Amino acid sequence: MEYSMNYSMNAAPATVTQPVRLELIDASGAATPLEAELRYDATDPFAVTTVFMTGHSEVRWTFGRDLLAEGLYEPAGDGDVHVWPCLDSNGHAVVIIELCSPDGEALVQARTGDLRSFVDRMNKAVKPGSESELIDIDATIASIFAAEAA
Repeated sequence: MEYSMNYSMNAAPATVTQPVRLELIDASGAATPLEAELRYDATDPFAVTTVFMTGHSEVRWTFGRDLLAEGLYEPAGDGDVHVWPCLDSNGHAVVIIELCSPDGEALVQARTGDLRSFVDRMNKAVKPGSESELIDIDATIASIFAAEAA
């Protein structure tokens, strides 16, 4: 069952998108270019989505926006997504994102500057710590109960 969230009318929801070139790292350490897009939508204010362009389809991973922001500077994550700063084989600053699911694991890296730019724009759109102001908790709970009663 899918539930919708109700949002405060105090501000129009903000959306931030940014194309980004990632590198998929295989078991031998070889990197394969992978086009992706980072998306932040204030209608889901605690999350960020990475959309991987895989030929004719898209693969989406959604995880906490704070996880991406923290991973720029120190290892972050507990569970299916881990993010940490690193240096690539040429000594350039990158951020590693490890994604785990029952279907497998993927390790990708992105230039730190690209991710920092996205995080800065996301934080300008919705200040960290103010995410809950965008959600009408009472209305959200009411819609969950209404959906369960139907």
